[in-house]
Amino acid sequence: MIYNSAADWNKATHKRVLLFGMSGLGKTHISNMLRSSGDWFHYSVDYRIGTRYMGEHIVDNFKHEAMQNQFLRELLLSDSIYIASNLTLNNLAPVSTYLGKPGSSDMGGLPFAEYSRRQEQFRIAEISALQDTQHFVERAENLYGYKNFICDTGGSICEWVDPENKDDALLKSLASTTLMVWIKGSDAHTEELIKRFDMAPKPMAYQPEFLVKTWKDYLVENGTTESDVDPDHFVRWTYRKSLEHRQPVYEGIARNWGVTVSAKDAALATTQQTFDAMIAAALENS
Repeated sequence: MIYNSAADWNKATHKRVLLFGMSGLGKTHISNMLRSSGDWFHYSVDYRIGTRYMGEHIVDNFKHEAMQNQFLRELLLSDSIYIASNLTLNNLAPVSTYLGKPGSSDMGGLPFAEYSRRQEQFRIAEISALQDTQHFVERAENLYGYKNFICDTGGSICEWVDPENKDDALLKSLASTTLMVWIKGSDAHTEELIKRFDMAPKPMAYQPEFLVKTWKDYLVENGTTESDVDPDHFVRWTYRKSLEHRQPVYEGIARNWGVTVSAKDAALATTQQTFDAMIAAALENS
């Protein structure tokens, strides 16, 4: 790790942290707080994915839908209008909307083959965006003068790495650049995340092997075919399984490559000072 003790952290003139864990446990909340302090550069991996690596896919999908409407089709073909994605740090919906959900087209679902194709696009995009972390650490200081750097990752970082492999290229790159901090939720947090997801199911990204197995299991268990799958029911059914799948990977990343803080403590990190104290305590306990 780039900081081996609380003393190392406290005396560091350049503080660089990467937050990881399930969505909804405080990564973006902390990142926004640090950015608003004026002393930290906030690098959002999901924002980078949506603007640099998947922006064209997203806008082309908008255009494809618009071309089905004769009125909009004529305006697009004559360059009378343009379509763009209004992606912001706090509105990443265009990315998840593009990923979509598999199932019945009558219920807004995608054919599983198309869904898998978009999943693969996202996998490549997220790995690329994560690999850009070092570039943005340097860019933040050289261009804007920020010495402190916070990387806000998506929940799916765990899908693309092997934390037990000491030569994992992505984890080696990230750990050599930042202190990797897992925000760990309790059982109560997990139940709350599931409850929240049930109310508003959202597209997610999955490890290819996990996705294929889960899709096959779903079809068998529910006695249904691809064209009859309720997309929202599938992603709800899959969500709890994804939490169980991701938890040991997060634990492995924290154990071998970083440190752990509780979601409860993360919620109390409302200032730079309380954030610094939380990280120092995590380093002492690691």
